[in-house]
Amino acid sequence: MSFIIRPVHHDDLNQLVDLAKQFNLLNLPGDKKVIGEKIDRSEQSFAGKLSKTQSEYLFVLEDVEEKYVVGSSLVLAKHGNDEVPHSYFKIFKRDHFSQDLGVGFIHQVLRFQLDFDGPTEIGGLLVDKSYRRRPEKLGKQISLSRFLYMGLYPERFEDRVLCELTPPLTDEGRSEFWEALGRRFTGLPYQEADLLSQSHKEFIESLFPQDDIYLCLLDAKARLVLGRVGEATKPAQHLLESIGFSYLDEVDPFDGGPHYGANVSQILPITQGRRLRVTEFKDAAYKEQGLVATTGEDFKASLASADIRGNDVALAPKVRQLLGIETGEEIYMSPFNYNRGK
Repeated sequence: MSFIIRPVHHDDLNQLVDLAKQFNLLNLPGDKKVIGEKIDRSEQSFAGKLSKTQSEYLFVLEDVEEKYVVGSSLVLAKHGNDEVPHSYFKIFKRDHFSQDLGVGFIHQVLRFQLDFDGPTEIGGLLVDKSYRRRPEKLGKQISLSRFLYMGLYPERFEDRVLCELTPPLTDEGRSEFWEALGRRFTGLPYQEADLLSQSHKEFIESLFPQDDIYLCLLDAKARLVLGRVGEATKPAQHLLESIGFSYLDEVDPFDGGPHYGANVSQILPITQGRRLRVTEFKDAAYKEQGLVATTGEDFKASLASADIRGNDVALAPKVRQLLGIETGEEIYMSPFNYNRGK
């Protein structure tokens, strides 16, 4: 099979809706109207017609032979502005000590925060269940490829990148953290509140407590999931950690899911990305593997075998044909595997 990563097109609508219905992502719900609007916004964003605060880039992974969309990933160019701020709980430690008793405690507290000059946010990562665990590592491909686009067009994104990871939820999709905290201050069920927050933030700022919240006062079930990653999301966590992301001691105010982040200068697919000129070597040995992206207006990316010599690169013929790359053209290439210990 052959796979490419590319911007979403309107022709992908029905397939993308079917893909989203396999999951339950708030930033990519299985709703035809919502996804249609996201496709509109994405096409305008790739065309450079929207401001950074409005831009949303939606990538899809296509099985070229079957002409079928089997994965997606999303980049919000800027999450948090004067009109719709980015909200979160920051986790702090506070020391208390009694001289009389000779006893001290270190308490963790939550402090509600609003960011009016927010970071770039990544999300919307989906892979069709029937395509998982393939040797091509399709989830990794669709996740990392968006960083190649960010490396090609850094001016379109912020210097900070955020990812909100999903915490453990109950079998019914309920958040124990929300039940213990958010519901008491808003009166709303979790799913309704989280969906509303995608477009309206006023109720969060108005109803959430502004003072520090001591974690020891929360229900034990809520404390247990705070800042933890759900089992299904752990592969995404490990991938982010391998390329430079780390836990920010911040959690989502709705479900307590951890926020991971990194500066662009720390994200390995970007910092190790290179512009190379495509050539041919008579004795080419395609021993290196990496993600290759086109640098023209029609962005496409794929996993490729290559022979890199200086600023020149020879690509396996199948990849050149897949991406429509000619000799002499420039491509952008980044490693596919990372070892942060090196």
